[in-house]
Amino acid sequence: MTATMRAIALQPSGRLAEVELPKPVPAGRDLLVQVRAVSVNPVDTKQKAKEGQLRVLGWDVAGVVEATGPDCTLFRPGDEVYYAGDITRPGGFSEFHLVDERLVGRKPKSLDFAQAAALPLTSLTAWEGLFHRMGLKVQGNEPKTVLIIGAAGGVGSIAVQLARRAGLTVIGTASRPESSAWVQRYGAHHVINHFEPFLPQVQALGFASVEYVFCLNVVDDNWDNMMDVLAPQGKLCTILPPASSLNLRPLFDKCLTWCMEGMFTRPRYRTPDMDEHHRILTQLADLVDAGEIRTTLNRRMSPISAANLEEAFAELRSGRVIGKIVLESFA
Repeated sequence: MTATMRAIALQPSGRLAEVELPKPVPAGRDLLVQVRAVSVNPVDTKQKAKEGQLRVLGWDVAGVVEATGPDCTLFRPGDEVYYAGDITRPGGFSEFHLVDERLVGRKPKSLDFAQAAALPLTSLTAWEGLFHRMGLKVQGNEPKTVLIIGAAGGVGSIAVQLARRAGLTVIGTASRPESSAWVQRYGAHHVINHFEPFLPQVQALGFASVEYVFCLNVVDDNWDNMMDVLAPQGKLCTILPPASSLNLRPLFDKCLTWCMEGMFTRPRYRTPDMDEHHRILTQLADLVDAGEIRTTLNRRMSPISAANLEEAFAELRSGRVIGKIVLESFA
């Protein structure tokens, strides 16, 4: 008799349902992970299920390795792990989940499973955006300034910490007292309002401009402000594509570099450096255990159920989530 597992699946209708699915078996370099906690991200709310099919969402997982494929070398059964995984494969809102070990890091020892599940996707995005796309050093940069747009969100909460640790002056954007307080608590030197022109606010802080902008919000609405505030030869990284035509002339006039960060690019295309995710998450775990990076968990929900997941998604769609929401335990 085939073993089964519980899962939360998206139906073609757009509704979530609690279902029984076959328990997967690891092959190759896959790990079979017993899922303990899963974080939600905006990417979850944008997925669709094909007609006649179910789709399991969830790409921010912490759990325990139950079994390994025959080609695995990095992990063994019993290891506690965390990861974002691969958006082209089923997600982690299931009791058991298959993931390529090259995308997986050891869970920080100092965190519980929910605290750890808040970190992978956002940390990989922030790390790649700052250090791989914009070319900053992980530590020991020249004293320059970065503006992080949407600094109270999941990616922003990590990016603020990483950028400050890297030696940059960090200006975060927020719009509410509670989100501004969160951004400062996580290490931003200054906070400005992203609903007001950027340059006058930055100049009021004593900066003529900023050398780096990390945009974690929609590109189009912030484009003119970003072009105004960036210093000549500055760098811009965005995590969303533009939705309309943009005036690219300022990029030329100021000789700006614009790069885009897509955290799932490496697993989606199985790039030769796909194991960079393993290295980043392992290094991040060391920083967490050393007390240099904090979890961004802001709300726990239990158990992992369709009703709780619907509620979490509704919060995400409101655009007012601070930090991360994590669902834990199928019990």
